[in-house]
Amino acid sequence: MVYWEGEFNYSAINNYGVTYASGEYLLFLNNDTEVINEDCIEELLGYCMRPDVGAVGARLYFEDDTIQHAGVVIGFGGVAGHCFVQQLRGYTGYCHRIISAQNYSAVTAACMMVPRDVFEEVGGFSEELAVAFNDIDFCLKVRRAGKLIVYNPYAELYHYESKSRGLEDTPEKVARFNQEIAVFEKRWPEILRKGDPYYNPNLTLDSQDFSLKRI
Repeated sequence: MVYWEGEFNYSAINNYGVTYASGEYLLFLNNDTEVINEDCIEELLGYCMRPDVGAVGARLYFEDDTIQHAGVVIGFGGVAGHCFVQQLRGYTGYCHRIISAQNYSAVTAACMMVPRDVFEEVGGFSEELAVAFNDIDFCLKVRRAGKLIVYNPYAELYHYESKSRGLEDTPEKVARFNQEIAVFEKRWPEILRKGDPYYNPNLTLDSQDFSLKRI
């Protein structure tokens, strides 16, 4: 068992953990998750073994059986956000995307599998992003390296979001969050300006349900 003794920095914690890992594939899994289907890891590995894939994410639910994560779109919330948040479990979403394996620009690292060689090639997680957007930044680095980011809806888990770290509810946390937004915007201006290549420009960025943009 390996313990992180420093202050909370999601990127640094995971980078530290990787130095002790010996496997060919790395599974990043939050301590506030609970696996639903027994073959969850096999589902992630099935795509991760493809030579053109750099990261694979899962379908995550809140405790009330609504969607917490079904892929990430750059531009939601002004920066990046999860797709189909709070849609009821069993709802398949726009063009059945909730239940369809597909490519996205990013997935959450609350449950994400990555080939070790890809992780090392892109330099791991950026420790300047201690809490927010580090996984999105990581996925965009993987995309820049020419690999695909896959969302696999058949790897299912509960995610009791921020259960251990807490909410962004203090002036210090809000300031840190705004600083990390600024870092992300400085690193990825092109995709923020041109739009997510995996999201139809005729759909709105004002909600996460893939509804039409209002004219």
